[in-house]
Amino acid sequence: MRVLGVDPGLTRCGLGAVEGRPGSPLSMVAVGVVRTPPDDEIGARLVAIEAEIERWLDEIRPDSVAVERVFAQHNTRTVMGTAQASAVAIVCAARRGLPVALHTPSEVKAAITGSGTADKKQVGAMVTRLLRLSATPKPADAADALALAICHVWRAGAQNRMAEALARAKAGRGVGA
Repeated sequence: MRVLGVDPGLTRCGLGAVEGRPGSPLSMVAVGVVRTPPDDEIGARLVAIEAEIERWLDEIRPDSVAVERVFAQHNTRTVMGTAQASAVAIVCAARRGLPVALHTPSEVKAAITGSGTADKKQVGAMVTRLLRLSATPKPADAADALALAICHVWRAGAQNRMAEALARAKAGRGVGA
């Protein structure tokens, strides 16, 4: 499974792709950050993010896209920018018919480090270790995007197995009724 992780943001939007399957070593496909100038108009910033995500989707050809779920923060302006960048990523994936999963920051931290309250340094260190990288991806948005992709590879396998088991159970009940 190849997953593109998106850590949405207007100033820095982290992108990271990993490949692998649950229970096997994962490998990094690509990592980077889309940057937009804070002084630019919002429309121009969103178009720049869209263009870069589209380019990544063309080059990476992921099976699915994992986006950080926007959560309430004290700074409404930051939340709005994050939500707008998130929506761009979701639309780009949906336009191609790619499945999109949303994961909260605490879900990602728990999956990667074992603790939903881990800090960015801990997440970066585990991403580096799990992907066998020589250095932690910088800035933190890049490492966070890889963490999202890793989380999704691991969670999607379990979620798919659960869905298949439920479908089999449901089909089995229908036969005997």
